[in-house]
Amino acid sequence: MTVVSESGVHPAFEKLRSHRIATLNVTVEEYRHRKTGAQHLHMAADNDENVFFVALRTFPMDSTGVAHILEHTALCGSEKFPVRDPFFMMIRRSLNTFMNAFTSSDWTAYPFASKNRKDFDNLLSVYLDSVFFSSLDPLDFAQEGHRLEFEKPDDPSSPLVYRGVVYNEMKGAMSSATSQLWQNLSSHLFPTTTYHYNSGGEPDHIVDLEYDDLLSFYRHHYHPSNATFATYGNIPAHEHHEKFEALALSRFDRLDIDLPVRDEKRLFAPIRVEQGYGVNEGESTDHKTHIVMGWLLGHSFDLQSNLEAQLLASVLLENSASPLMRALETTDIGHSPSPLCGLEDSNREMTFVCGIEGTEPEKQAELEALIEQTLKTVVEEGVSHERLEAILHQLELHQREISGDGMPYGLQLIMTAISPMVHGGDPVALLDLEPVLAEMREKIRDRGYIPELIRRNLVDNPHRVTLTLRPDDKLEHRRQSAIKTALAAKKAKLTAEETAQIVERAKALEDRQQRKDDDSILPKVDLTDVPLKLPEPEARYAGDISAALYAQGTNGLVYEQVILPLPAMSDDELLLLPLYTTCLTEVGSGELDYLQMQDRVTAESGGISAFVSARGRIDDVQSLSGFLVLNGKALARNREALTRLLKDVFSGARFDEHDRIREMIAQVRSRREQSVTGSGHGLAMSAASQGLSAGAWLGFRLGGLEAIRDIKALDDALDEPGKLANLCSRLASLHQRMQQQQRQFLAIGEEEHLEPMAEDLRKLWQNDEPAAGGAWDIKPVSYQTRQAWLTSTQVNFCAKAYSTVAIDHPDAAALTVLGGFLRNGYLHRVIREKGGAYGGGAGQDSVNGTFRFFSYRDPRLSETLSDFDAAVEWLQTAEHDPQELEESILGVVGQLDKPRSPAGEARHAFQNRLFGRTPEQQARFRERVLAVTLEDLKRVARTWLKPDTASTAVVTSPDHRAVVEELGLAVEEL
Repeated sequence: MTVVSESGVHPAFEKLRSHRIATLNVTVEEYRHRKTGAQHLHMAADNDENVFFVALRTFPMDSTGVAHILEHTALCGSEKFPVRDPFFMMIRRSLNTFMNAFTSSDWTAYPFASKNRKDFDNLLSVYLDSVFFSSLDPLDFAQEGHRLEFEKPDDPSSPLVYRGVVYNEMKGAMSSATSQLWQNLSSHLFPTTTYHYNSGGEPDHIVDLEYDDLLSFYRHHYHPSNATFATYGNIPAHEHHEKFEALALSRFDRLDIDLPVRDEKRLFAPIRVEQGYGVNEGESTDHKTHIVMGWLLGHSFDLQSNLEAQLLASVLLENSASPLMRALETTDIGHSPSPLCGLEDSNREMTFVCGIEGTEPEKQAELEALIEQTLKTVVEEGVSHERLEAILHQLELHQREISGDGMPYGLQLIMTAISPMVHGGDPVALLDLEPVLAEMREKIRDRGYIPELIRRNLVDNPHRVTLTLRPDDKLEHRRQSAIKTALAAKKAKLTAEETAQIVERAKALEDRQQRKDDDSILPKVDLTDVPLKLPEPEARYAGDISAALYAQGTNGLVYEQVILPLPAMSDDELLLLPLYTTCLTEVGSGELDYLQMQDRVTAESGGISAFVSARGRIDDVQSLSGFLVLNGKALARNREALTRLLKDVFSGARFDEHDRIREMIAQVRSRREQSVTGSGHGLAMSAASQGLSAGAWLGFRLGGLEAIRDIKALDDALDEPGKLANLCSRLASLHQRMQQQQRQFLAIGEEEHLEPMAEDLRKLWQNDEPAAGGAWDIKPVSYQTRQAWLTSTQVNFCAKAYSTVAIDHPDAAALTVLGGFLRNGYLHRVIREKGGAYGGGAGQDSVNGTFRFFSYRDPRLSETLSDFDAAVEWLQTAEHDPQELEESILGVVGQLDKPRSPAGEARHAFQNRLFGRTPEQQARFRERVLAVTLEDLKRVARTWLKPDTASTAVVTSPDHRAVVEELGLAVEEL
């Protein structure tokens, strides 16, 4: 029973304040633990998706990745739960809506969310024990961090190699030029503080971390006196306090923790630095240099400084009409603006960054001059009051919007508050922007306010770094040679005893990974805890304009979509779709050029976009339907302006703006090229699946590796005479075809706004009925793939795919459960724990009728492909615990029931209706999932996962060309 004082506060805590934020529908309560000083921020909300978050300030003073490796290792067993892998075990024993852990630059956090109270309490007990009473077994450090092993672990005659999950994760992360750009820039902007170092770890430094260093870091940082707790939802704060106290805090006393928390020493003159990054040997280095300028600004936790910095960044970079963004997009110095452009305000002190990519090292002075002149011009000429009002409008809209489609809404609010809590600011002030926005509206009346901000923070600020990051096609070879030489020298010095120890540790680690722990000590939910499926939101229809209206609690926002079936298209037109959807909302409209339209979009909406949505029928993945969706959102007071904006874009998009379209293609190329090292597993799965259904083929051609190669070729060819004009003409022709298609509409908002929205639609669209255009027709595809895509990466991404069934086939449910069963029971152990990859798994894609295996940031290649086959063999031959099946079913149900934002729920329901996913079909699938048996898993694997029918694709480096050719994979150059 909870003991509370008369004031409703648990006696172990003191309440510091309570503050209602009406725009967020939360009451923020701040508490402090009396004995240890631990902070607790509770956001009381009428929401049953409760969120827990505990953060520790972690200030590493080297790049060994100690905070990151500790984040991994802390979750590998604890005092009360001395099993090998409680975190991943709980993922499969839970109905969580979110589970993860993060390492930021100066804090480490452990968050989870659940809608089930029993599940929430289960997870809380495991998380608190993992954080404050972690086992930190040396073998877990070897597995998760790094270890020296012989290439063949039991054969000392084979070469020494480095292995470890974080080691390979960071090899993958630091393969990205953008990651290297940010890390190098930070190291020079922050020469003396924790931000100088890579908190995730530099692979070459990770191997220097000793186990005793990890223990020391844990003892110094993982203490309640250094902890910040945050919760969100409908569980009262005093109930959280009872758990915190009983499960952890009562065992601690206050500790004075000395951390190197201070401001960076200021530079008195700008500095310029040039560094290299690796590209493939022999690869052209033309137009592959990145040049960025970064400034150190004020404290992120000071509300005034923070909002002024946000305002400054928005004035300069908000959209293509913003002066600095326009200069960077239109200059011929480089290809496109740097992905780093913007404000970074999560550190103690903020940084503002701008720059260019796709340039040459010698352009550094020219870029500096362009940026300096642009800033001086803004200081001299000022910024229009209308533009400043539009930017404040964006801040207000962002403040009001209930998000939560990718991450729970409560966790997003906590993530907003964590930086001031860690750095000593006021989290409530940063959450409750309404009064501050009113104050800012007064300040911007002064025409000198913004120019003075830009002058003080940028023009006259000497703490500035210009970084030139140039490609070097020999760098990676030198690095790998140095590693091999160092390892060979290390091996040559090994004594017989040291050699035996390496072999023994590898054997001990393998034994530990093979060990079957008694997981009964872990709490769990079971199928009796699975809730009845909550009904989808229901629409009402304004039939005279074919509009679906959804009443949802959107906190003063409205959402609108225009949906039309894709017309019949040639293959060439089909491949234009991604460019068409990108350009449609980025070009001018009617009498307005694209700069004027950008200003209008910012002033009247929260943004507009266009995308293609395509799916097969529920009983036939080869029969594809496709729609163009024009999408927008706005504050309710701007609902009519939003409707008019979407109508004007659709009616008058200007594909005659050739220079603008040229800029957009360069930006699309940059984004797609940068996506490879972060999304390599998805791209590999897409390549492996390409020949198995019409939808899989379309995804590969429009968004996969082939699409990346296509956009590079197009971008390179557009400088030829006539090519750009021809492309723009084809885009305009495709748009005319789209305008001939029948339209339907989706409107989402609070009840009182729906009928006015329907009336706006009638007024603007009803007299603009098109002639019926023809429907598209994607032919069925069926072929096997065996491909290896070569790119600049230090790790591999492997995939195998099999042709299976559509969502309404009786086997779809068992195949969906099978993915989790193979991951939990086999793939996680052999690919992540033993193989050292950051991740691996399997899953059924019923939209495209494919079953896919994958690995992510994987040091191995052929061995992983063999492990995919071995997983299927393991399914048929090993003894299986019925509980493993139940856990896999729970995982599927958890995904089916994953909550979305209020607008997201409505969009999802509408999309289901659009593609024939009726409530009856969804209920049928859910019932089949709950009824899956072990024999069903074995049967569907025998039926659909036959080795000779597999398609294979890998993303790897040119160093592995011989290996992939030996595997019989066709080499594709990216």
